[in-house]
Amino acid sequence: MDVSFLGGPRPQRGVGVVAPFDFALDRELWRWVPDDVSLHLTRTPFVPVEVSLDLARLVSEHETLGEAVRALNAVAPEVVAYACTSGSFVGGIAGERAMCEAMTRAGAVPSLTTSGALLAALAELRARRIALVTPYTVSVTQSLEDYLVGGGVRVTGRAFMGLTRHIWKVPYRDVVDMARQAVGGRLPAGGTADALFISCTNLPTYDVIPQLEAELRIPVISANQVTMWAALRHLGTRAVGPYQALLDESARPVPGPVLPEEQEGWA
Repeated sequence: MDVSFLGGPRPQRGVGVVAPFDFALDRELWRWVPDDVSLHLTRTPFVPVEVSLDLARLVSEHETLGEAVRALNAVAPEVVAYACTSGSFVGGIAGERAMCEAMTRAGAVPSLTTSGALLAALAELRARRIALVTPYTVSVTQSLEDYLVGGGVRVTGRAFMGLTRHIWKVPYRDVVDMARQAVGGRLPAGGTADALFISCTNLPTYDVIPQLEAELRIPVISANQVTMWAALRHLGTRAVGPYQALLDESARPVPGPVLPEEQEGWA
Protein backbone atom coordinates (compact mmCIF):
# COMPACT_ATOMS: atom_id res chain seq x y z
CA MET A 1 0.00 0.00 0.00
CA ASP A 2 1.31 3.46 -0.89
CA VAL A 3 1.55 5.61 2.27
CA SER A 4 3.84 8.29 0.84
CA PHE A 5 1.01 10.82 1.06
CA LEU A 6 1.25 10.68 4.85
CA GLY A 7 4.60 12.46 4.77
CA GLY A 8 5.79 10.78 7.96
CA PRO A 9 7.15 9.68 10.22
CA ARG A 10 7.13 12.88 12.27
CA PRO A 11 10.53 14.37 13.11
CA GLN A 12 11.67 13.33 16.58
CA ARG A 13 13.92 15.06 19.08
CA GLY A 14 16.11 12.74 21.12
CA VAL A 15 16.87 12.33 24.82
CA GLY A 16 19.68 9.91 25.60
CA VAL A 17 19.24 7.98 28.85
CA VAL A 18 21.97 6.07 30.65
CA ALA A 19 20.46 3.67 33.19
CA PRO A 20 21.93 1.02 35.52
CA PHE A 21 21.94 -2.55 34.21
CA ASP A 22 19.01 -3.54 36.47
CA PHE A 23 16.70 -0.67 35.47
CA ALA A 24 13.25 -2.12 34.72
CA LEU A 25 10.93 0.88 34.31
CA ASP A 26 11.53 1.99 30.72
CA ARG A 27 7.78 2.26 30.20
CA GLU A 28 7.39 4.61 33.18
CA LEU A 29 9.95 7.03 31.75
CA TRP A 30 8.06 7.12 28.45
CA ARG A 31 4.84 8.19 30.19
CA TRP A 32 6.34 11.63 30.87
CA VAL A 33 7.50 12.11 27.28
CA PRO A 34 5.50 14.05 24.63
CA ASP A 35 4.88 12.47 21.23
CA ASP A 36 7.56 14.44 19.39
CA VAL A 37 10.39 13.24 21.65
CA SER A 38 12.09 9.84 21.67
CA LEU A 39 14.07 8.25 24.48
CA HIS A 40 17.24 6.42 23.52
CA LEU A 41 18.18 4.16 26.44
CA THR A 42 21.41 2.34 27.14
CA ARG A 43 22.50 0.46 30.25
CA THR A 44 25.69 0.16 32.25
CA PRO A 45 27.46 -3.22 32.22
CA PHE A 46 26.22 -5.91 34.60
CA VAL A 47 28.04 -6.32 37.91
CA PRO A 48 27.09 -9.03 40.46
CA VAL A 49 26.41 -6.60 43.32
CA GLU A 50 23.16 -5.92 45.18
CA VAL A 51 21.75 -2.40 45.60
CA SER A 52 24.20 -0.71 47.96
CA LEU A 53 26.69 2.14 48.12
CA ASP A 54 29.21 -0.15 46.39
CA LEU A 55 26.84 -0.69 43.47
CA ALA A 56 26.10 3.04 43.30
CA ARG A 57 29.80 3.72 42.87
CA LEU A 58 30.29 0.99 40.27
CA VAL A 59 27.46 2.13 37.99
CA SER A 60 28.58 5.75 38.09
CA GLU A 61 32.28 5.46 37.28
CA HIS A 62 33.33 8.06 34.74
CA GLU A 63 34.72 5.46 32.33
CA THR A 64 31.41 3.57 32.41
CA LEU A 65 29.44 6.76 31.81
CA GLY A 66 31.73 7.81 28.98
CA GLU A 67 31.31 4.50 27.16
CA ALA A 68 27.52 4.68 27.51
CA VAL A 69 27.35 8.25 26.22
CA ARG A 70 29.65 7.46 23.28
CA ALA A 71 27.24 4.65 22.31
CA LEU A 72 24.36 7.14 22.42
CA ASN A 73 26.27 9.54 20.17
CA ALA A 74 25.31 7.32 17.22
CA VAL A 75 21.68 8.55 17.43
CA ALA A 76 22.62 12.17 18.22
CA PRO A 77 20.48 13.01 21.28
CA GLU A 78 20.15 16.67 22.22
CA VAL A 79 20.64 15.97 25.93
CA VAL A 80 21.82 12.99 27.97
CA ALA A 81 20.34 12.02 31.34
CA TYR A 82 21.86 9.61 33.83
CA ALA A 83 18.77 7.94 35.31
CA CYS A 84 19.95 6.68 38.68
CA THR A 85 19.50 8.45 42.00
CA SER A 86 21.99 6.58 44.18
CA GLY A 87 24.65 6.52 41.49
CA SER A 88 24.44 10.30 41.19
CA PHE A 89 24.32 11.22 44.89
CA VAL A 90 26.91 8.77 46.24
CA GLY A 91 29.75 11.19 45.48
CA GLY A 92 28.03 14.21 46.98
CA ILE A 93 27.47 17.55 45.25
CA ALA A 94 30.98 17.65 43.76
CA GLY A 95 30.69 14.07 42.54
CA GLU A 96 27.41 14.77 40.77
CA ARG A 97 28.87 17.77 38.99
CA ALA A 98 31.91 15.75 37.93
CA MET A 99 29.63 13.09 36.45
CA CYS A 100 27.85 15.68 34.34
CA GLU A 101 31.18 17.03 33.13
CA ALA A 102 32.38 13.52 32.22
CA MET A 103 29.20 12.80 30.23
CA THR A 104 29.35 16.14 28.45
CA ARG A 105 32.97 15.51 27.44
CA ALA A 106 32.00 12.14 26.01
CA GLY A 107 28.93 13.35 24.16
CA ALA A 108 29.44 17.07 23.52
CA VAL A 109 25.81 17.65 24.54
CA PRO A 110 24.28 18.94 27.80
CA SER A 111 24.14 16.26 30.49
CA LEU A 112 22.25 15.85 33.74
CA THR A 113 21.67 13.32 36.48
CA THR A 114 18.69 12.33 38.58
CA SER A 115 20.17 13.82 41.74
CA GLY A 116 21.06 17.07 40.03
CA ALA A 117 17.55 17.19 38.58
CA LEU A 118 16.19 16.64 42.10
CA LEU A 119 17.87 19.80 43.41
CA ALA A 120 16.72 21.73 40.35
CA ALA A 121 13.13 20.55 40.92
CA LEU A 122 13.23 21.52 44.60
CA ALA A 123 14.51 24.96 43.63
CA GLU A 124 11.69 25.24 41.06
CA LEU A 125 9.17 24.39 43.79
CA ARG A 126 10.94 26.59 46.37
CA ALA A 127 11.01 23.55 48.67
CA ARG A 128 13.73 23.60 51.31
CA ARG A 129 12.27 21.03 53.69
CA ILE A 130 11.32 17.63 52.34
CA ALA A 131 9.98 14.31 53.52
CA LEU A 132 11.86 11.39 52.01
CA VAL A 133 10.84 7.91 50.84
CA THR A 134 13.45 5.43 49.64
CA PRO A 135 13.54 1.70 48.92
CA TYR A 136 17.16 1.62 50.14
CA THR A 137 19.01 0.36 53.17
CA VAL A 138 19.78 2.79 55.98
CA SER A 139 23.32 3.48 54.71
CA VAL A 140 22.19 4.38 51.19
CA THR A 141 19.33 6.50 52.57
CA GLN A 142 21.78 8.35 54.81
CA SER A 143 24.02 9.04 51.81
CA LEU A 144 21.05 10.65 50.06
CA GLU A 145 20.34 12.78 53.11
CA ASP A 146 23.98 13.90 53.17
CA TYR A 147 23.70 14.91 49.51
CA LEU A 148 20.53 16.89 50.20
CA VAL A 149 22.12 18.69 53.14
CA GLY A 150 24.99 19.63 50.84
CA GLY A 151 22.40 21.14 48.51
CA GLY A 152 20.81 23.22 51.27
CA VAL A 153 17.82 20.91 51.82
CA ARG A 154 16.53 19.75 55.21
CA VAL A 155 14.93 16.32 55.61
CA THR A 156 11.91 16.56 57.91
CA GLY A 157 10.89 12.90 57.95
CA ARG A 158 11.87 9.67 56.26
CA ALA A 159 10.72 6.16 55.51
CA PHE A 160 12.83 3.47 53.84
CA MET A 161 12.32 -0.16 52.85
CA GLY A 162 15.75 -1.73 53.27
CA LEU A 163 15.67 -3.44 49.87
CA THR A 164 18.76 -4.64 48.01
CA ARG A 165 17.08 -6.11 44.90
CA HIS A 166 13.88 -6.27 42.81
CA ILE A 167 12.89 -2.71 43.69
CA TRP A 168 10.75 -2.40 40.54
CA LYS A 169 8.37 -5.03 41.98
CA VAL A 170 7.26 -2.80 44.89
CA PRO A 171 3.48 -2.19 44.54
CA TYR A 172 1.94 1.27 44.58
CA ARG A 173 0.20 0.63 47.91
CA ASP A 174 3.57 0.19 49.63
CA VAL A 175 4.84 3.45 48.12
CA VAL A 176 1.72 5.26 49.39
CA ASP A 177 2.08 3.78 52.87
CA MET A 178 5.72 4.86 53.04
CA ALA A 179 4.84 8.36 51.88
CA ARG A 180 2.26 8.75 54.63
CA GLN A 181 4.78 7.51 57.16
CA ALA A 182 7.49 9.92 55.97
CA VAL A 183 5.22 12.97 56.02
CA GLY A 184 3.52 12.02 59.29
CA GLY A 185 6.73 11.22 61.11
CA ARG A 186 8.85 14.20 62.15
CA LEU A 187 12.58 14.12 62.77
CA PRO A 188 13.73 16.00 65.90
CA ALA A 189 15.11 18.90 63.85
CA GLY A 190 12.74 18.43 60.93
CA GLY A 191 9.59 20.50 60.91
CA THR A 192 6.88 20.57 58.29
CA ALA A 193 7.74 19.35 54.79
CA ASP A 194 7.42 21.63 51.75
CA ALA A 195 7.47 18.59 49.45
CA LEU A 196 7.86 14.81 49.37
CA PHE A 197 10.58 13.10 47.35
CA ILE A 198 10.29 9.43 46.39
CA SER A 199 13.76 8.20 45.50
CA CYS A 200 15.09 5.54 43.09
CA THR A 201 14.43 5.37 39.36
CA ASN A 202 13.54 1.69 39.79
CA LEU A 203 10.61 2.46 42.11
CA PRO A 204 7.22 2.88 40.33
CA THR A 205 5.62 6.28 41.06
CA TYR A 206 3.80 7.78 38.05
CA ASP A 207 0.24 6.94 39.08
CA VAL A 208 0.65 7.61 42.81
CA ILE A 209 1.86 11.21 42.47
CA PRO A 210 -1.59 12.82 41.90
CA GLN A 211 -3.18 10.77 44.68
CA LEU A 212 -0.48 11.68 47.19
CA GLU A 213 -0.50 15.38 46.27
CA ALA A 214 -4.26 15.50 46.79
CA GLU A 215 -3.99 13.71 50.13
CA LEU A 216 -0.84 15.29 51.56
CA ARG A 217 -1.40 18.82 50.19
CA ILE A 218 2.26 19.22 49.21
CA PRO A 219 4.12 18.67 45.93
CA VAL A 220 5.22 15.08 45.42
CA ILE A 221 8.19 14.44 43.16
CA SER A 222 9.93 11.23 42.19
CA ALA A 223 13.26 10.19 40.71
CA ASN A 224 11.96 9.34 37.24
CA GLN A 225 9.71 12.40 37.18
CA VAL A 226 12.47 14.91 37.95
CA THR A 227 14.82 13.21 35.49
CA MET A 228 12.35 13.51 32.62
CA TRP A 229 11.25 17.01 33.68
CA ALA A 230 14.85 18.26 33.63
CA ALA A 231 15.77 16.53 30.36
CA LEU A 232 12.71 17.81 28.54
CA ARG A 233 13.24 21.30 29.93
CA HIS A 234 16.63 21.26 28.17
CA LEU A 235 14.70 20.77 24.93
CA GLY A 236 12.39 23.66 25.73
CA THR A 237 9.40 21.37 26.06
CA ARG A 238 7.24 20.09 28.93
CA ALA A 239 6.91 16.69 30.53
CA VAL A 240 3.50 15.03 30.35
CA GLY A 241 1.97 14.37 33.75
CA PRO A 242 -1.59 15.32 34.71
CA TYR A 243 -2.15 16.71 38.21
CA GLN A 244 1.55 16.83 39.10
CA ALA A 245 2.65 20.03 40.80
CA LEU A 246 6.17 20.04 39.37
CA LEU A 247 4.70 20.09 35.86
CA ASP A 248 1.75 22.41 36.53
CA GLU A 249 2.39 25.71 38.27
CA SER A 250 -1.30 26.20 39.02
CA ALA A 251 -1.25 23.05 41.17
CA ARG A 252 1.51 24.30 43.47
CA PRO A 253 0.76 25.38 47.04
CA VAL A 254 2.37 28.47 48.53
CA PRO A 255 5.68 27.37 50.14
CA GLY A 256 6.27 27.85 53.84
CA PRO A 257 8.54 30.54 55.32
CA VAL A 258 12.29 30.21 55.01
CA LEU A 259 13.98 29.59 58.35
CA PRO A 260 16.97 31.81 59.27
CA GLU A 261 19.40 28.90 59.18
CA GLU A 262 18.26 28.10 55.63
CA GLN A 263 19.07 31.51 54.19
CA GLU A 264 22.46 30.39 52.95
CA GLY A 265 23.64 27.35 51.06
CA TRP A 266 20.58 26.84 48.86
CA ALA A 267 21.57 25.13 45.61
